[in-house]
Amino acid sequence: MPITKSAKKALRQSQIRRTRNTKRATTYKTAIKDYKKAVQGKDAEKIKTSLSKVYKSLDKAAKAGVIKKNKASRLKSRLTKKLAGK
Repeated sequence: MPITKSAKKALRQSQIRRTRNTKRATTYKTAIKDYKKAVQGKDAEKIKTSLSKVYKSLDKAAKAGVIKKNKASRLKSRLTKKLAGK
């Protein structure tokens, strides 16, 4: 456990950041899962809304530093290719 005042604050900050980053990561992962299910179901309207949700969550995760910018764009590209392949 931290002893100094600054170390205690650093611990609090890192705990808050960890929960925030975990939430962002699970958000984009569940959005990707929902999108893949929509592609399997071939529901055009659901695919459109879930793809925009995926883009939004990936961009937010990349902006926050949860994932790198290139990983976000790579995932977006691959998910869009899945749609074009169907």
